[in-house]
Amino acid sequence: MESKKLKPKANGAALLPFVVFVLVYLLTGIILNAKGVEMAFYQVAAPVCILPAIILAFIMFEGTIDDKFEDFVRGCGDENIIIMCLIYILAGAFATVSKASGGVDSVVNFALSLIPVQYITAGIFLIGCFISISTGTSVGTISTVGPIAVGVALKGNLPLPLVIGSLVGGAMFGDNLSIISDTTIAATRTQNVEMKDKFRANIKIALPAAIITFIILLVVGKPAGEVMLDDLPYNFVLIIPYLFVLIAALAGMNVFLVLTSGIILSGIIGMATGGITMMEFAQNIFTGFSGMFEIFLLSLLTGGLSYMVSKNGGIEWLVQKISGFAKDVRSAEFSIALLTMVTDAATANNTVAIIVDGPVAKEISKDFKVDPRRSASFLDTFSCVMQGIIPYGAQILIAAGLTKELGAQAIAPVEIIPFLWYQGLLAVFAIISIFVRFADPKDEWDFELDQPMSKTQSVK
Repeated sequence: MESKKLKPKANGAALLPFVVFVLVYLLTGIILNAKGVEMAFYQVAAPVCILPAIILAFIMFEGTIDDKFEDFVRGCGDENIIIMCLIYILAGAFATVSKASGGVDSVVNFALSLIPVQYITAGIFLIGCFISISTGTSVGTISTVGPIAVGVALKGNLPLPLVIGSLVGGAMFGDNLSIISDTTIAATRTQNVEMKDKFRANIKIALPAAIITFIILLVVGKPAGEVMLDDLPYNFVLIIPYLFVLIAALAGMNVFLVLTSGIILSGIIGMATGGITMMEFAQNIFTGFSGMFEIFLLSLLTGGLSYMVSKNGGIEWLVQKISGFAKDVRSAEFSIALLTMVTDAATANNTVAIIVDGPVAKEISKDFKVDPRRSASFLDTFSCVMQGIIPYGAQILIAAGLTKELGAQAIAPVEIIPFLWYQGLLAVFAIISIFVRFADPKDEWDFELDQPMSKTQSVK
């Protein structure tokens, strides 16, 4: 048992497979983009990009092929990896069933019906926030609300980049906070913390940024002309599953129970309101499972590769190098933030960035006594900051593409960047929280037991 606690000898060369993975991902996107391929960074799936890295790991690391395969499978079968994968598929099923039942349309129309038209730009931001925190997907939010946002901008004579930028900001708000977002799932499982605890640490940073963004949009986002919205039919009952999942998760209910109950509740309400049949309910559950296959497979493969890299000293070497810069909790948190942003910029995928950097962040957390709830928050926050501003990321590419598809004057992704105020403010508040500890959890973390201390332990 004691031997398992010994750290492997630091070995920088062991990181080469991860470097290959990132380079394959980056270079593929650059080459395809140069050829004019749309969504260049998303044409080759991440699980395919990681295969050369895995092959290299098997070639370069010492041991028999059987030993290396055993190590790889042990990493794939890590408890946190399996839990993460199971949560992925349940989250996918819930999102798919709820959308098929008409829940997303009802949420959008309900929100639009409450917002005065003179504040419609700020309203688009709020709708983006609520849809993304309910569904856990920024891309899905942009795709759903985008056509409405473009139509509102045209009718109100509003600058398209401003309205689209407000939508992208709202979408990234929920992507960062939603308990069914793949980024939240990855961040909490790699740091071994509860979703509700990560949410509480995160909301202290995200909410002030969202409030200031909302105020700015109230001032600068008023339409120059009259905005006439079409009929906005909604059924409040269809919104209930989203509210249930959010409230139950924050109340501390087991995440598997939350998502399973949410799926069943969505199905019952969908069938009762005539949105779906029993057969469609069953089919949508599997469609939701299937929709998470890429991230499910990537998590398994990355878990196996991470174990091999870690066993051969790669992560220990990286942590030691970071230790040359990180001297305390503050500089260690800054290191996690910087590492995450660089990885996301290279991969154009915030979930991939978290999965890759998660094991390193966990080691930094242990070595410098960074509360894992904070490291989970930083992984998610700074990956969303970078993902929400890079012009070659899926979110901005899809948002810009909608303007062309809907017959409006097409705008380039870079035209949206000056209006991404939420992402900038989110980064500012996150950095401030490093120096002014307003976002720290109220209770301390027991690094021996790797769990929060009880109030009694804290007093002792």
